[in-house]
Amino acid sequence: MRIATWNINSVTARLDRLIEWLETAQPDVLALQELKCTTDAFPGMPISAAGYEYVAHGNGRWNGVAILSRVGIEDVVLDLTDQPPYEDVVETRAIGATCGGVRVWSLYVPNGREPDHAHYSYKLEWFKALERTARAEMAAAPAMPYALIGDFNVAPEDTDVWDIAQFAESTHVTPAERAALADLRESGLTDVRPRALKGEPYTFWDYRNGAFHRGWGMRIDLVYANAPFVARVTDAYVDREARKGKGASDHAPVVVDLAD
Repeated sequence: MRIATWNINSVTARLDRLIEWLETAQPDVLALQELKCTTDAFPGMPISAAGYEYVAHGNGRWNGVAILSRVGIEDVVLDLTDQPPYEDVVETRAIGATCGGVRVWSLYVPNGREPDHAHYSYKLEWFKALERTARAEMAAAPAMPYALIGDFNVAPEDTDVWDIAQFAESTHVTPAERAALADLRESGLTDVRPRALKGEPYTFWDYRNGAFHRGWGMRIDLVYANAPFVARVTDAYVDREARKGKGASDHAPVVVDLAD
């Protein structure tokens, strides 16, 4: 069983790339983030034609998440338990479903913007809601493989950014953000670290300054999974090739293979 996550950075703008990647990578389950479209505008017809069921949750702004599956989709949940709003809006950043006996959440964690910005406080509150949701679901079905996958907008360790000195005054590496990840791990989850097919196992490279070609990346697209999930992992890698070429997302897919 192959499970993947990809911040697509506009599903409509990158639809051709998405369909091509589904055909070549053949994931059984794909979590998408940053759809940038409403639920009604999600391009379901070509995705169905490629052999996938789907559930999408988008409000047409800068958020939006989806799960694609060719092994079934059940028990769909939109949003986290008591998910906090930002500026009075509960943003479309989380969707959960059970696919082929595996419980997955597609997550687009708030960016945080600046450490002294209201969005940063919102990000930390959002992580608390994520932890509450994960703990409750894992307690209800402890034997079910379970994974939180998506764009976490946090690099867990200094080695997960190309130059930690460049991030001294910015988000994504602050102690409070990393503590939120540590709290998730303490709930019974493991960071499934991917290997790199080439170079470092980064998952995001800024469009500016030739960052991709210079290797100026970050590992912020993560797979956090419980013991039944981890026990089945046979491989995990970053598909760096999907970041290449004209019109690519600024993120690469992270792929995890599970034993049946």
